[in-house]
Amino acid sequence: MPKVKKVPLRMCIGCQQMKPKRELIRVVRTPQETVEIDPSGKKSGRGAYICADIDCLQKAIKGKRLERALERSISPEIIETLRQGLVK
Repeated sequence: MPKVKKVPLRMCIGCQQMKPKRELIRVVRTPQETVEIDPSGKKSGRGAYICADIDCLQKAIKGKRLERALERSISPEIIETLRQGLVK
């Protein structure tokens, strides 16, 4: 019998749904206190996962879920950078 590989699940902070880790985008607060998108998913720092959907980002910002998850206040410049990163 073949061994079934376990797929890691993470919760999107926008829509609050559990999805495979590969389908989500990781937003990380680095040790230098910057917030950025982590395409590799391996940068060090505190991370939060979000769908590649503008609606999920809006929900996360409006409900202050992104700030709570990263334990840091998010500036409008960082929010705009995240929007640009999700559009690509």
